[in-house]
Formats: sequence, C-alpha cells, structure tokens
Amino acid sequence: MKLKNHLYEIVFEADTKAGKLFDIVLLIAILLSILLVMLESVSEINKKYSSLLKIAEWTITIIFTLEYFLRIAIIKKPFSYIFSLYGIIDLLSVIPSYLSLFIVGTHGFIVIRALRLLRIFRILKLSRYVSEGSVIISALKASRHKISVFLYAIVMLVTIIGTIMYLVEGEENNFTSIPKSIYWAIVTLTTVGYGDIAPVTTFGRFIASFVMILGYAIIAVPTGIVSSELTFQKTKKITTIVCPSCIKEGHDLDAEYCKFCGCSLDDI
Repeated sequence: MKLKNHLYEIVFEADTKAGKLFDIVLLIAILLSILLVMLESVSEINKKYSSLLKIAEWTITIIFTLEYFLRIAIIKKPFSYIFSLYGIIDLLSVIPSYLSLFIVGTHGFIVIRALRLLRIFRILKLSRYVSEGSVIISALKASRHKISVFLYAIVMLVTIIGTIMYLVEGEENNFTSIPKSIYWAIVTLTTVGYGDIAPVTTFGRFIASFVMILGYAIIAVPTGIVSSELTFQKTKKITTIVCPSCIKEGHDLDAEYCKFCGCSLDDI
C-alpha cells in the first residue's frame, strides 16, 4: 500500500522532486516522439536512419504504454482516469503505433501525442498559469448560455443577409443559391473576405459595406461576455490539488473533500 501511495504521488502529482522529474522526463519523451515522426517524414533521413528511427519510436511507445497501465493500476477508480480527458489522450497517443502494424498510413497519427503537452500546465505546477487556465475554463462555462444565444443570433443574421444578397445579386452575379450567399455573408461578417464571391450591383455593395462594418462590432460582443466572466472568476481562489478518485482539479484552498465526487482529498 505504501508503494502504491508513493507511486500515486509521483505519477499523478508533482509536488515532490520525484514527481516533477517523472513528468518532465515524460514531456521530453513526448517531444522526442513527435520529432521522430517529423524526421521520418523526410525521405532522405528516413532512408538513411530508418531502422534507428523505428527502434527509438517503439522504445518510446512501449514506455508510454507501460505508463498508461501504471496509471490505471495505482488509481483508486481506474475508469475515472480511462474516460477522463487525459486518459483518452494517453490512449490515443499509443494506439497509432500498434495500428501501423496492421493498417498502412496510420503511423503519422502519432503526432496526437502533442496533445499530451497539455499536461505541462498541471505537471510543472506553474501556479499562475494553472490558475489562469482554470479561470478561463470557468469563465467559458459560466458564459456558455450567453454565447449560445449570441451564436444563434449570428446564424439568423447571416441567413437573412444571405437571402437578401441572393435576391439582390442573383445568379448572374455568382450568387447562385441561398446557401452560397449565406457562405458569402459568413465570410464577410467575420471580415475574412476570400474574394471568391463579390457583389456587383450598387445596392449589393452597400449591403456588403454594412456587413463588413457590422462584423467589427460583433467581434466585441463575445469578447465582452467572456471578459466580464473572467473578471468575476479571478476573484475565486483555486488550487491544483488532484482528487485521487476522479482526478479532477479546481478545488478550493480549504477543501477537504472533492466537490465533484465527494472523495476525501487526503484519501487514495
């Protein structure tokens, strides 16, 4: 039991030197793995060092596989890790190597391992970055209903504008259908402006000018919504304590039990 507890602190936490060292080595291995895939895609390097690249890649893959099963073995509730975001990413990071043995062309998907670098914000315990990341997530969750209403309004707006442009410009000016006109409205409203479709008539250009100006004004709406939530969320104190049961973070500094599953934060 002591060994399991010690391994848990190393693998899932980084408050100790051993835990931080473990995770830093893991991140280096991830970067090396991605670099190997990139080098393998260069034909000159692949021809010359093909065997060496494969040996190195499979060595890293085996390390990641052992690490994945180690995490499952030492956590109190394995399924909480398996179906968590990090658990799914960890699994996806090793699957391509094994699939490449049976399906040609899947080896390149190993670059999915880049997603594992998301761990760096929790692993290195850079408190200000972890806190700010948690604040952003909380702000987005809190403002999701307002943003949903905003997106619904935008969808209605581009549908109306696209329909009007279809009637004003017509097929002779390349606005051949309402969906294509809606595509133009989206591109124009977002100020992207590909230029593959453009109004020709005077009235059509007037509408286009209005939509372009409106696009700049609309950008400020979601920014304001999220900004107000960010200001509110920054007043909350959070910590990077990881629940040993559901491996979720974001607990209050004085919390004794997990607010997600109720497990004691001191219990493994």
